[in-house]
Amino acid sequence: MAKLPQLTGAEVVRRLKRLGFVEDHSRGSHVVLRHSVSNAMAVVPCHGSKTVKTGTLHGILKSAGVSVEEFVIA
Repeated sequence: MAKLPQLTGAEVVRRLKRLGFVEDHSRGSHVVLRHSVSNAMAVVPCHGSKTVKTGTLHGILKSAGVSVEEFVIA
């Protein structure tokens, strides 16, 4: 199993977009993404240059239905 990288919220959004997600809307500092085919949803906190914590990133990937290996390669 690949190790999750330390990424900012904007970097996480960029990688999810490469995997087929599109930005649905944002509310405050959180960006809501939906997958164009499976309609899976992911909410990503974008708090400037702060990195997303590992547990939070794991939860985002779980709700999006993306494996860690897919995310690391993207």
